[in-house]
Amino acid sequence: MSIIKPFKGLRPPKEIVEKLASRPYDVLNSEEARKECEGNPYSLLHVTKAEIDLPVGTDEHSLEVYLQVVKNFNSFKDYGWLVPDKEEKLYIYAQSMNPTDPNAHWQYGIVACAYSEDYVNKVIKKHELTRKDKEEDRMKHVRITNANVEPVFFAYPAVPRIDEIVASVTAKEPVYDFIAKEDGFGHRFWVIDDRKLIDELVELFATKVPAMYIADGHHRSAAAALVGQEKKEHNPNHTGKEEYNYFMTVIFPDNQLNIIDYNRVVKDLNGLTKEQFLNAVAETYTVEDMGTEIYKPSKLHEFSMYLDGHWYKMNAKPGTFNDSDPIGVLDVTILSNLVLDKILGIKDLRTDKRIDFVGGIRGLGELKRRVDSGEMKVAFALYPVSMQQIIDIADTGNIMPPKTTWFEPKLRSGLVIHELA
Repeated sequence: MSIIKPFKGLRPPKEIVEKLASRPYDVLNSEEARKECEGNPYSLLHVTKAEIDLPVGTDEHSLEVYLQVVKNFNSFKDYGWLVPDKEEKLYIYAQSMNPTDPNAHWQYGIVACAYSEDYVNKVIKKHELTRKDKEEDRMKHVRITNANVEPVFFAYPAVPRIDEIVASVTAKEPVYDFIAKEDGFGHRFWVIDDRKLIDELVELFATKVPAMYIADGHHRSAAAALVGQEKKEHNPNHTGKEEYNYFMTVIFPDNQLNIIDYNRVVKDLNGLTKEQFLNAVAETYTVEDMGTEIYKPSKLHEFSMYLDGHWYKMNAKPGTFNDSDPIGVLDVTILSNLVLDKILGIKDLRTDKRIDFVGGIRGLGELKRRVDSGEMKVAFALYPVSMQQIIDIADTGNIMPPKTTWFEPKLRSGLVIHELA
């Protein structure tokens, strides 16, 4: 069962939260981060991407950047831009992609600390591989700040009583409520300070939530858990109750999450003519020319392809995939096996430079643009994976193929921070 814990959050005053809260470190490069917080000293990007305060071209993984991180983080606290809560609390964080629509979908996550040992013991389950270099980068950030500055995005199997508690809290006025200017997404935040409710939520997770699933933030999860293990090993008086045994998460019920498509663009047809390529695809797919208007897949095992100014509907033929295999049922697997590998000769999605990936948040028009520009030759749009598919893969100990899931909205950083001491 799942262990969660309240914590004394480090939070910005309401007056500056909109300026301080930032997009996560891994959705912006250094140049984009510089531009995004230009003229805004409050932006948490000064802490999460501190190279923006050093000369252009500074290696973001250099020692001087990490030293700038801790300098900026301490300044934010000294200036009163980040203030600690006096008691341990839980929080609720809600997001919407259409906040001005009265009928908009909002997703409500509980902000709490997860137990590092649960990650080690696979009660917290992952579906992606992590890279050691990215783990180490995030570990350095945790070590030097002695904090989880950015939260990890978790999911859990929905529990009706937890939903009821969340609804009772969010019926009140939020502490923070703003629309981010960069993307127009809405963000609301509540503090749970009722000790009975906090205790009940902790108990519900311990008795009703058999596992939690990393939706987004595999490297941050690994880094936080590994730093916790490091601190445990270096503390001869370790008791297991220290704050470093826990890391900050936002945990959403699985039935509220929005997963969008993650699409592919390829530079060439592997030496084939357009006709030869289409004939090869038709061996394992039914292929229908849909004309010049953008066509979006509408169901599992249906794909759309953009080639030479036309959109094509592709349906994988029966017998070419395995619906009883949690990996084989994925459309990314089917496309990789039948087209990318077999026809286009792309064997390793992680390293092959002929392929690139486009998050569905950019729309299928981005696929068309990249092909029409001549940069790419062909594009493939996929139907999004489901939360149940992710759970099935994590429960069976399998790993998703690269670039399969795209969760949106992304969590804003800076609404609350967890210090490890």
